[in-house]
Amino acid sequence: MRKAPPIPDDRDDASLFRAAIGADAGQVRELPQAAPPPTPPKPKPAAKMARRDEDAARNEFQQMLVSALEAGDALRYRRDEIPPQVLKKLARGDYAAQEELDLHGLPVRTAEPLLREFLRDCRQHGLGCVRIVHGKGRNSEERLPVLKNLVDRVLRQRADVLAFHSPPAAQGGTGAVLVLLEKS
Repeated sequence: MRKAPPIPDDRDDASLFRAAIGADAGQVRELPQAAPPPTPPKPKPAAKMARRDEDAARNEFQQMLVSALEAGDALRYRRDEIPPQVLKKLARGDYAAQEELDLHGLPVRTAEPLLREFLRDCRQHGLGCVRIVHGKGRNSEERLPVLKNLVDRVLRQRADVLAFHSPPAAQGGTGAVLVLLEKS
């Protein structure tokens, strides 16, 4: 069974379409114009900078609560890639400090920039181990070792700090910390 070849039609596509849907015979009516869809309400303005500042302050406050060290607590930290034996050697005072910073008795607003500058200078000069004296905080008004907590927080945030630990009593004990820095 063969089909007969289609009969050629010389009408254009638009007229063929109108004939197929019955538009030529008046069977199709045009729909009325629809109203445009409603626009969504504009978002309320938000104070992004204020929210970011509040979030940063909240995170800093939570870190302070979590890391509130007492006067007799030893500072200790090591990156995951640093072997635990390195931390033990720091605790025993096996590493010799190449430089020292004494923050003991300074106000926090003075101590923090001084600490950051000291660490930056030590890194630039290729020092591997330094000692930071922060004191035990026994004479602070808050009865917490404010400088000790500051040093702990700053050291944990820095990418160039490999490990740190409070040294033996003869080298400052819990009133100081030995810090291993990444060499540049």
